[in-house]
Order: sequence, then structure tokens, then C-alpha cells
Amino acid sequence: MIREPMSPVKDKNYDLIHTLQLSLEHIWRMETYIADAEERGDKELASWFRRIQENNRKAGEQGKQMLMERMRQEKG
Repeated sequence: MIREPMSPVKDKNYDLIHTLQLSLEHIWRMETYIADAEERGDKELASWFRRIQENNRKAGEQGKQMLMERMRQEKG
């Protein structure tokens, strides 16, 4: 298995923040893929991309909540 080099940032929330960023990026990216599929008349593929987008939206919301809670705990 190929692994990315270790991050120079040794923050315990780094992986959470990085994954949150990727989830939010995928929400945006799926818009392009959905539009492309619809332009080709491929409703099945567009629907599949929408499901992926919704899963990323849910994961993004969960990640934001976890990050906010962790930041509150560190502050208090």
C-alpha cells in the first residue's frame, strides 16, 4: 500500500480537517459530473453522482460538527 508522506503538521485534528476538506471538495466536483452526465442524457449516472454528492454532504456536516466540538473542548 502506498502512503502519502507524513505531514509535518502534528495536529491531532489534521486528518479530520483534511477529510472534511475533501468531502466539501467532492460536493462541488459532483456538480460538474452531474451536469456532464445530464448533457449526455445519462440520467442513471447523474443520479449516481447525486447520491455520492449527498453522502459527501452528510459526511461534511458530520465532520464540521466533530471539528467544532473538538475545538470547544480544547478551548474550555
